[in-house]
Order: sequence, then C-alpha cells, then structure tokens
Amino acid sequence: MDSDPSRQTVSAMLDRAAASYIDAEALVDGEVRLTYPALRASVHEAARALAGMGVRPGDRVALCAPNSVHWVIAALGALCAGAALVPINTRFTATETVDVLKRSAARALIVAGKFLGRDRLAELRALSSDLPEVLVRLPIEWSGPEVDLPEVSPDHLCDVMYTSGTTGRSKGAMSAHRQSLGVAAAWGACGELTSADRYLIVNPFFHTFGYKAGILACLLTGATMVPQPVFDVVETMRLIERERITVLPGPPTIFQTLLDHSERGSFDLSSLRLAVTGAAVVPVALVERMQSELSLTVLTAYGLTEAVVATMCRPGDSPETIAHTCGRPMADFELRLGEQDEVLLRGPNVMLGYLDDPEATAAAIDPDGWLHTGDVGKVDERGYLSITDRLKDMYICGGFNVYPAEIEQALARLPGVAESAVVGMADERLGEVGVAHVVTSPGFSLTSDEVISFCRERLANYKVPRSVEFHPALPRNAGGKVLKHQLRKENA
Repeated sequence: MDSDPSRQTVSAMLDRAAASYIDAEALVDGEVRLTYPALRASVHEAARALAGMGVRPGDRVALCAPNSVHWVIAALGALCAGAALVPINTRFTATETVDVLKRSAARALIVAGKFLGRDRLAELRALSSDLPEVLVRLPIEWSGPEVDLPEVSPDHLCDVMYTSGTTGRSKGAMSAHRQSLGVAAAWGACGELTSADRYLIVNPFFHTFGYKAGILACLLTGATMVPQPVFDVVETMRLIERERITVLPGPPTIFQTLLDHSERGSFDLSSLRLAVTGAAVVPVALVERMQSELSLTVLTAYGLTEAVVATMCRPGDSPETIAHTCGRPMADFELRLGEQDEVLLRGPNVMLGYLDDPEATAAAIDPDGWLHTGDVGKVDERGYLSITDRLKDMYICGGFNVYPAEIEQALARLPGVAESAVVGMADERLGEVGVAHVVTSPGFSLTSDEVISFCRERLANYKVPRSVEFHPALPRNAGGKVLKHQLRKENA
C-alpha cells in the first residue's frame, strides 16, 4: 500500500494501479477483459454518472448484485464519488433488503437485473414505496454533463457492512478508507499476492472477504480479478484451467467438493498456488489432500465483519497448525483473551462503530478500544489463535454467519409456534446447518414442511433450517434460559 497516509484511499489506489500496471489485466469476466487503466476509466465514468444523478460525498450507496465486472465498477465508482458503499446480500428477501436500505438511509440503490430467477427491484417496488431516491440498474449508464469528482480523505467513511446481531437486529459496521485498505494490504502480504497472480473470487462481493480480501487486495497488488457469480464446481475448474488461476480462497466446502469431483482429472489445475480457507472447522485430512493432490499452499484465517481479517496462518505452517488454528495477528491487530476466554481484538483497523447505534458500539468496543468478538478461543505459545466455541449462538452455514435469534423471531410469527430454539448441526457439505426445535401451542399441530416453508418465504436460504424437531418443552436452566448445548448434543 502507498506509504503516504494522505493517499490511503480507494481512488488513490486505483490511480496508482492504473499507472503501475499499465498492460496488466485487472478484471476478466466472460468475454470482458479490462486492463487497470481501462478499469479506472470505467470506474470514473460510473462515479461521474452517480454524481450526475445526485449522489454526494457522504451519501450511502447500496449495491445488490452478483459477482461481476459491473459490481466492481459500480462499487469503486460509488467510492470515487465520495459515497460510502453498502453491499447487500443477494440472498436477502425483499423484506430483509428494505430493512437494510432504511437502516443505512441509502441515497441510491444499484441493483442487477434478474439473477437466480428473481427481479429484486420489482420485488422491492412491490413491497415498499419508500425506496432510495436514486434507483439504478446495472450496468450504470450516463449521458449527462461532465461532473468533477470530489477529494476523498483516508478517514472518509468507505463502507457500511451489515451483519446480524444475536438479537436479530442487523448492525452496520463502518470502516474508513484507510481501514478497508489496511486489512486488504495485510491479507495480500500474508498471501504473498503479486501482479503475477490471477485470483478467482468465488466469495460473494457483498461479504467482507470477497470485497476487501478480494477486490481491494487485487487493486493494491495488481493481481487479476476473475469473479464467479455462483459457485459451480465444473465452472470453477474450467475457469482455473482457462484463466490459469493461481489464488482461490473460499470455505472448506468448496475445496472438498472440488477434490471429490469425478471430472477433476480432466481439468488442468496446476496453475493453483494458494488457497485460503476458514469460516468453519477445517479437517487436517482436507488440508493434507489440498497440499498433496493440488500442490497448494493452504492458509486459514479468522475474521469478522467488525475487523475483517484479524489473524492468518503463514506460508510454511504445518498442516496441523493450518487445520487447528487460524493463525496469528495481522493488519496491526493486538489479540488477547478476556473473561471466559473471549477473543478480544484491538488496533487501527477495528471498525469505527455501528452506524447510528451507539449502544451496540459501546457494547462491542470497550473504553480501552478492545473489540469483544463473542468468540471463545485459546492462544498457543507462538501467538496462534484457535477458536474453540462461541459465546454467541451464531453458526456458519456454507461460509455465511447465521444468527439463530433472527430465525427464532421469524418462527414466533408462525401461528402454532409457542416457542422455538435454533441450533447449528454439523453438515458434511455446508459445515453447519440449522435445526429448529419447536414447541407447538395447545390445539395446534404443525409439520416440518410447514415450518420450513414459512421460513423460506421470509429468510435468505442459508438461514432456513434444514430440519425441525418438535418437543413438549425446551430444556431450560433454573433461570429459565434455554439450554442450547443440550439441543446440540441431541443433534450431534
């Protein structure tokens, strides 16, 4: 990253990339191939278009679209226009999306056309008349007058990444330009990313890992971005062969699926050099297979929306270290264990706070600047962190955080549900899936299908429980709290 602090902005990094990597491919998406100077020109065109439509510095621009060249251009365009980016999960229902738009007070919404059989803008218009003032379908087009772009400072708000809390209320974690670039630079350094790398980005751009450890890391190092909108193992292998992909991060399920696929031998995957995984338990056997069968350097990492990537393994670490730990601190993070061995993080790249939520911010970041992650861990003599449990009930399905309280709140609206408790259960493909434990109201009878269908209409697919178990009562302690560890044992 540029050593001059005054230049630690996304627009300055884009300028530097365009000047430093003149002939290098910045982005490949199907037939579209853009050099870094061409990407910069397209981004500036999008930035001027948004400014011409009324987007001003400090405004928030929401973006709901699959991984593509259009997402990259729109996101970087919003940042170069001085706006803060609010990425929206493409799996969200219209209700969940409207909630984020209102909470973020988004001035503009940029949205894809139909994706996975859904027209999200039509869904939003059918649900609410109170949508952002500026509505734009991708790709961004503008035929208005030339508009000057604003100066952006490193402390300018860069993005608001929404995460669900254990209360089910979504919270927007805010980062400045210097912070988003700081974690991206540290991730790139740990992975030894260079302009010779070609990076297949399967992680969704709406997630911190796809956006910051993906797009921004490439921008900082001159690596080539190759976005994939939906993980399809055959298409992934085809892209690795065709584009000579060197870097492939993703949850463990991606690599398990790739290794076990019957057609793997018919593709040339020899260009791969680096895989970065995490977001779930990583078996030692999987790490060893990735190393031996794909000749890969495999690294694991730990992060959360409020800190992006906080710890990471290093090249040369043993398979046992990689599988059983998530590395040591990076990106100038300090790490220590608090009460109940809760993982605490401190450093310049901890989020600025939660948007318009001082209470939640104060609960997450103590007066000494330590971020309370809610994860329980242990640290070995080398300073390597292992996550052992969660203080929160959150579990991870296919790489996505799932907060049971949000599902339980949805289930409370289903007639016939007296109470419910949702827990994660190990799943070979997705890491963990949800199991809903339900107590029915007197005089009501419900089926598993009815409960699951009700959730499917209201929640993103990764939040929908995969099975339902009915109980006469839920196990509770003397204080009346549901004993979720007992429910987990039942599903083990």
